[in-house]
Amino acid sequence: MAALLAFRLHAVLSHRSAASLWNLLPYPATAPVWVTIPPERNAARPKIKAVRATLDPKDVRKRQGLRLTSPPRTILDMSSLLVPAGLPRGSDGHYELEALVAEANFRRLASEEELREQLSRNRRKPGVVALRTILDIPNGPQRTRSPGERGLLRLMRKRGIDGFEMNARIGGYEVDVLWRDEGVIVEFDGYDGHSSRIAFERDRLKWASLSSQGLLVLPITGRQIRGDPRGVLKRIADARSART
Repeated sequence: MAALLAFRLHAVLSHRSAASLWNLLPYPATAPVWVTIPPERNAARPKIKAVRATLDPKDVRKRQGLRLTSPPRTILDMSSLLVPAGLPRGSDGHYELEALVAEANFRRLASEEELREQLSRNRRKPGVVALRTILDIPNGPQRTRSPGERGLLRLMRKRGIDGFEMNARIGGYEVDVLWRDEGVIVEFDGYDGHSSRIAFERDRLKWASLSSQGLLVLPITGRQIRGDPRGVLKRIADARSART
């Protein structure tokens, strides 16, 4: 609110600040506030990152009493921050943007149709190419919630593995990776996945329940992905072959 008042309410919270308010991204307390202001306004304010742009009225919402950009517009703005111009395809930024797009769609904050409508209205805006690349991914953007999941996603895409769903629901549970037709599940195991005894026992009960329903659960760790990617892929391929 202080940032909005600094511009006499001519500003709208945007970029990382808006993404935080929509609970799409964490936001460090030391980070500057991001706002979008009309092109004719003075952008010089301490501890505020101001971007000049003309916003369509439908791209402005209100949340917790604060004016901010809509989720679709926020994602378009974040595209240029996560994937700066010239960043190679397949970089960490691309996977972070994919996770952002998939999470917003999962929570019904921004559909693919709404995002493509943003692209059609902002053809020359930075981030358009990156966002279009994400929307054009075969089988759609995948929802990931950890570096380990993004590492596995990157590995599978590099080797041309498809037909999977990330963080999908089956048998009354949400699982990390699922090949629904084969009934094969990959679940992350290890300290990153459960750093307490309660979490450890909860996951074992989950896997036992899924196995009792005829599903094949394949535990892997982040260390295995980093140190033995071929072994991980072979175990996944063997498990899928055994189910066909």
